Amino acid sequence: MPHAVARLRSERLAKSLKPFVARGSRAPRCERCRVPSSHCLCPWLPTIESDCGVCLLMHDIEPLKPSNTGWLIADVVRDTFAFTWQRTGVDPRLLALLADPQWQPLVIFPGEYAESRRVIEQVEREDGKRPLFILLDATWTEARKMFRKSPYLDGLPVLSLRPEVLSRYRLRRSTRSDHLCTAEVAALCLDLAGDSNAANTLDALLDVFTEHYLGAKYHRQPDLQNAAHLALKPVR
Repeated sequence: MPHAVARLRSERLAKSLKPFVARGSRAPRCERCRVPSSHCLCPWLPTIESDCGVCLLMHDIEPLKPSNTGWLIADVVRDTFAFTWQRTGVDPRLLALLADPQWQPLVIFPGEYAESRRVIEQVEREDGKRPLFILLDATWTEARKMFRKSPYLDGLPVLSLRPEVLSRYRLRRSTRSDHLCTAEVAALCLDLAGDSNAANTLDALLDVFTEHYLGAKYHRQPDLQNAAHLALKPVR
């Protein structure tokens, strides 16, 4: 069964009045992993268990971009949910998820943009509840607007991360190397929640995805014996 981001992509395509044309779209892509078929990632997709959940609030065309890393989160974390962010409304399914008593929702965003009383820096699990990390999947400019204009998130704690490493993401340009991609942020959240296996698996999958993606772009074969590929072998 397709995961949440794949389903959201299909919903978004169904609403499009014209086809979405991604850069480098001349090469046929695998429908499952979005990488050109010559460098298909599917044999390396992991199967693991995690008690955490991830809720992706995605800006309009993010699900359509082959370079989107929210897709990788859904590949690793089975309980990943994906919704299109709406400027003037909210998906009722999202509100139902946030109200579900099994989840402990946490908005992931820099603390300086939130009221200090909402900001936390550690994941302290509530009894009987599973962490649900809410990630705003968009460019930095878009994400700030989404954070300001999503009143249904206002009452939730804001988990402010302090990454000690620079972003490894190489598929899109950013003016700041301290801005992590969505998958890197999710991996940090999983690690804070004590799920190091899921965090390490997601980090490895991001590295493998990047190598296959760029390998197809520059006509070179990925190194299947490097550290990232070897890290995924036990969980394939």
